[in-house]
Amino acid sequence: MSRPRKKGRDIHGVFLLDKPQGMSSNDILQKVKRLYQANKAGHTGALDPLATGMLPICLGEATKFSQFLLDADKRYLVTAKLGERTDTSDAEGQVVETREVRCETHEILTALSHFRGDLMQVPTMFSALKHNGKPLYEYARQGITVEREARPITIFELNFISYEAPNLTLEVHCSKGTYIRTLVDDLGEHLGCGAHVTMLRRTAVADYPTEKMMTWEQLQQLAETQDLEALDAHLLPVDTAVSKLPQLQLNAEQTKAVGFGQRVKFENAEKIYGQVRLISAENCFLGVAEIHQDNVIRPSRMVNM
Repeated sequence: MSRPRKKGRDIHGVFLLDKPQGMSSNDILQKVKRLYQANKAGHTGALDPLATGMLPICLGEATKFSQFLLDADKRYLVTAKLGERTDTSDAEGQVVETREVRCETHEILTALSHFRGDLMQVPTMFSALKHNGKPLYEYARQGITVEREARPITIFELNFISYEAPNLTLEVHCSKGTYIRTLVDDLGEHLGCGAHVTMLRRTAVADYPTEKMMTWEQLQQLAETQDLEALDAHLLPVDTAVSKLPQLQLNAEQTKAVGFGQRVKFENAEKIYGQVRLISAENCFLGVAEIHQDNVIRPSRMVNM
């Protein structure tokens, strides 16, 4: 029996989309996939429909490494409205509590110090986290509250940008798993007036350059030219998703062995352990491997291009 023919192109790389407001991450992912005529695509951490900004989209073999970008640090610019708390902790929800705003700038600056460093955060009910196989937001929409465990996060930076009551703008540099809506809600409670997100923009994922982002409108205009080479020129290399991993270059014999998925013993003079990027003898990216104390290269995610 013959295999079904693929409907798209075997195109590989990472596209940096400047996500527009009002569209879900999955919706825009499918649209980008169609414009690129790609066989396979995946995003690297959902942004709320309210949010805009950097959304790396992995095409082809790059999807094998999307988890590394899910786990990467992120940066955001967020504006919060003080004095109102909503059921979703953002402007798309229903106002559930209104309180007077009496905060002065110096009080806000003092409060911010309590939200830097290692924290335990209880995820919002309006999140995609699963409970018994269903996203929490499905329970929330039915008026059901599920007990959630607090999870460790790190706020590396929480910088004050401006405050014109009741609107407070902050810059956040945070670890994976951080819910900015929850951070804003918790800050509002600490200030005693409540708060919710009115604007959220992701400005960075890992160390991807912001100048490489393309808006949805720009991508559509380029796609209308039907110049696939011009589209492909905007893709970043597959290995940029794992650029922070230490690099290990193999010789010709090792390159051939790991290409067959074999484990390879090697002289680990530099004492490299954990996950590594494998580079062939010809300086081509091969994939990611694990190295333990026995100095054996264990291929885990290998590219097929």
